Amino acid sequence: MRKSWANHTAADLGREIGAGRINPVELAEFFLDAIAAHPLSPRIYARTTESRARGEAMGAAARAKLGLRRGPLDGVPISWKDLFDTADIATEAGSALLRNRVPVADAKVLRAATGQGLVCLGKTHMSELAFSGLGLNPVTATPPCINDPGAVAGGSSSGAAISVAQGLAPAAIGSDTGGSVRIPAAWNDLVGLKTTHGRLSLQGVVPLCERFDTVGPLARSVEDCALLLAALEGRKPADLRGASLSGARLLLIETVAMDDLRPRPAGGFADAVSRLTRAGARVEALAFPALTEAMALSGILFSTEAYAIWGPTIEAAPDKMFPRILDRFRSGGAVKATDYIAAWRRLEAIRVDWAARTAGFDAVILPTSPILPPEAERLMTDAAYYVTENLLALRNARIGNLMGLCALTLPTAQPSCGISLMSAPNTEERLLRLGAAAERAMA
Repeated sequence: MRKSWANHTAADLGREIGAGRINPVELAEFFLDAIAAHPLSPRIYARTTESRARGEAMGAAARAKLGLRRGPLDGVPISWKDLFDTADIATEAGSALLRNRVPVADAKVLRAATGQGLVCLGKTHMSELAFSGLGLNPVTATPPCINDPGAVAGGSSSGAAISVAQGLAPAAIGSDTGGSVRIPAAWNDLVGLKTTHGRLSLQGVVPLCERFDTVGPLARSVEDCALLLAALEGRKPADLRGASLSGARLLLIETVAMDDLRPRPAGGFADAVSRLTRAGARVEALAFPALTEAMALSGILFSTEAYAIWGPTIEAAPDKMFPRILDRFRSGGAVKATDYIAAWRRLEAIRVDWAARTAGFDAVILPTSPILPPEAERLMTDAAYYVTENLLALRNARIGNLMGLCALTLPTAQPSCGISLMSAPNTEERLLRLGAAAERAMA
């Protein structure tokens, strides 16, 4: 079985540990060896944490032997996006501006996960300061897409996704401000969960936009995401047993989300919807014109807060940044405070309208991204292509952030194409049950 550990779900590995068939120390060494031997590892991991992983694995092995496991993932190793603080280990958020930044304590969610027995393999590469949905980062490294080595992996949790897709971690923890868990998950054929803003602590997480930032897992299954969410909170996981699509009401938002779909994402989504309906779900369509207005507010809401947080640091050494990311940050510096406040007031009103219009549905569905992973080389040389693809990459996923929802992306039959299910704030357990049923329907 050892040769197949790289392709097992985190949940399956946890069960094998519980049954005494896997020693957590051997499991950690397997993944550390795989990382060290993989030719793409320098483009995936910013740094590994061998000593920490071995110590945590030894503790998990001792608990397993005594029958004192702390949870279903005790002893399972995972990777962490390089914006989660790790005590005495560099956390640089994909930016030369933070080079050699060494925190003194773990992020709160990392402490919680460690308390549940998860093993930290290392820190993964990401978009610069998390401000891109593409995953292109010429400052540190650009991880490749699992389905196209010449394409980007999606951002900003790029290394997180490809660490799992390449079999260099059973699961990963990323962050999602405008799609940064769901885009790389979709483009690398994984499951990704965007949690409700505020559900998981951001203490010790390098910020981008604190009013939108969220923490979420990327994994091979919905079950993994449910278990990881529970571990990050120190709670009991969602019960996925008996989940069914029979009678489920799914809402397809026609406004914005279905515009300009490229052929393969459109085909993958259509096939997924067909499978869901055959499994018993009912799909209805609705236009929501206010969504167009909400999307137009994105430039004010995201860039302004990002520049307010990072402006002084950036302007002290702007030459250290990739110019296209620098431009995105600086665009927020020109926004008036009155416009920013007015934008938030309007968004909050649209959120109320959204909640009323979508009430009664189990989830809203949409293609996770309208495009496939773009070519990395062309993104570096073609400015217009960069702008177009970056905006399209995040467009659909950003709906979940703007409306304050939780969201789950699942792979479809089309490689690098996902389908997203979004539901009301703080309904992750219900969403995960629905996702587990959808996952089975699309298998």
